[in-house]
Amino acid sequence: MATFKYVAKDQNARTLTGSVVADNETAVLEELRKRDLTIISIVPVKETGLKKISLGGKKVKGDDLVVFTRQLSTMIEAGIPILEALDALAEQTSNLHFRSVINVVKEDIELGSSLSASFAKHPKTFDSLFVNMVKVGETGGVLNEILNRISDYMEKTLRLRRKVKSAMIYPMVVITMAICITVVLLVKVVPTFASIYASFNQKLPAPTLLLITVSEVVKKNILWLIAILILLGFILSRLYRTEKGSLIIDGLKLRVPIFGELIRKVAISRFCRTLATLIQSGVPILESLDIVGHTCGNRVLEVVVEEVKNTVREGESIAAPLVKSGIFPPMVTRMIAIGEKSGQMEKMLTKVAEFYDDQVDAAVAGLTSIIEPLIIGFLGIVVGFIVIALFLPIINITQIL
Repeated sequence: MATFKYVAKDQNARTLTGSVVADNETAVLEELRKRDLTIISIVPVKETGLKKISLGGKKVKGDDLVVFTRQLSTMIEAGIPILEALDALAEQTSNLHFRSVINVVKEDIELGSSLSASFAKHPKTFDSLFVNMVKVGETGGVLNEILNRISDYMEKTLRLRRKVKSAMIYPMVVITMAICITVVLLVKVVPTFASIYASFNQKLPAPTLLLITVSEVVKKNILWLIAILILLGFILSRLYRTEKGSLIIDGLKLRVPIFGELIRKVAISRFCRTLATLIQSGVPILESLDIVGHTCGNRVLEVVVEEVKNTVREGESIAAPLVKSGIFPPMVTRMIAIGEKSGQMEKMLTKVAEFYDDQVDAAVAGLTSIIEPLIIGFLGIVVGFIVIALFLPIINITQIL
């Protein structure tokens, strides 16, 4: 999208000037002809330095976006013009990148662009769900209500994401610490004991020999092991960027013991809440499904949503392809089917989302209580084996003496 300034004459021969946001000059010509204007000149507007900054790859934090949306809704409801509201919001935000984005949005509106079209130019900040809902709000004259609904949705989504992160971070930190402690023992402590035992000129117990062998292998090849892990991480990240690779990896995520069920519940909750919010806001069902597919966060679920979209386009129900996928439990598919028949789809989807939010809460609490003793037990076994293997020769010598 670009901005074009024009000079034209109306049917009364009055000279008019203004600007139009469009894909190209041809689209501008068509728009002006629809207004029955005689075109004198069309000139593309060059982007300012501020606009160039806003087109960078930076992302705005979810919390900042929630505050912005909530406050914009309040200001519009209070009767404050959009330009004044954006100006005030830009001044108060501490995020310099977000401030530049808001200022560019304000400039575009001053040049004649709509709010949704201005937001659409910044996909890194305002996703397709945000833009489409704002567009519906503008069309229906209920922008403040739609913005409130968006902020409610984002708050619940962020809360769910934080719960999952907390469930994932704790075990990862403990596992990392356990690995680091084990590596330090193998690389630093065990070789010291091995040099001492070498001076004894006695046969060492099997556990001690095994430990010394593992220590030597790790010490000699630690750089290679680190390089292999980095390479493996790089290969997986590159593979995940491909369509087939992301499908395989996301499918494996859903089958991982303990964590897989949590990921499934989060994906179902996000699917139901996003679809409910879009339908409730008046976004067409096919467009809603397209947005849901890109925001569900799992490639396997995205494929399922694509099948649902094709099914709906052919005039069939949403529930049938969800049943075939095997990802959605019977309770979810039956409630969606009931919602379709009764015309209360958004209400049923909201109930399912709330139910699975509670399920995620319970799963996170259960996950923490299960993983903690498992990790401590594993760490105790590993460290215990190392300690016993190190002191076993000393115990044997003491018994001989």
